[in-house]
Amino acid sequence: MSAVNHRPLGLTVAIVTLALDQLVKYSVTYPLALQSRLEGIDILPFFRLRWLENRGVSMGFFHADTDVMRWALVGMTILIAGFVGVWMWREKARQDVTALGLVLGGAIGNIVDRMRLGYVVDYADLHFGEWRPFLIFNLADAAITIGVLILLARALLLRDKGAKTETLK
Repeated sequence: MSAVNHRPLGLTVAIVTLALDQLVKYSVTYPLALQSRLEGIDILPFFRLRWLENRGVSMGFFHADTDVMRWALVGMTILIAGFVGVWMWREKARQDVTALGLVLGGAIGNIVDRMRLGYVVDYADLHFGEWRPFLIFNLADAAITIGVLILLARALLLRDKGAKTETLK
């Protein structure tokens, strides 16, 4: 019995994630002209669209102030995306392939921004009063985070399940 190939699913998830990410970034940049709205746009009492040009990576680390730093960051993220792509290509578990597709699509979405604009367009401001559990983020960031959380949860849950089976033998 041969293993089921989930590569098309992973590639589809990556492409759809990338397309949605770029569509939303286009929408907040041009039709909504978010960069010219200082206060942003309130969507819900706890969610606002706000313009942010992110020249670093997660949590503002590795801020790329020069073109050399920008392209070094692009190169580093391309290498990471390549690693994720190879992992996705070799992975057999459907859920892991799906999670890796989210990570890959999100990573490529942010790479496209950084190459094209010199920064990543962030716009999602989740807040509860003055408390903000996250920095301003975008759909690509959310996809990467969800994908990584799925991978971690599955690794921890499957490892614990496997450890219990080993002790019963």
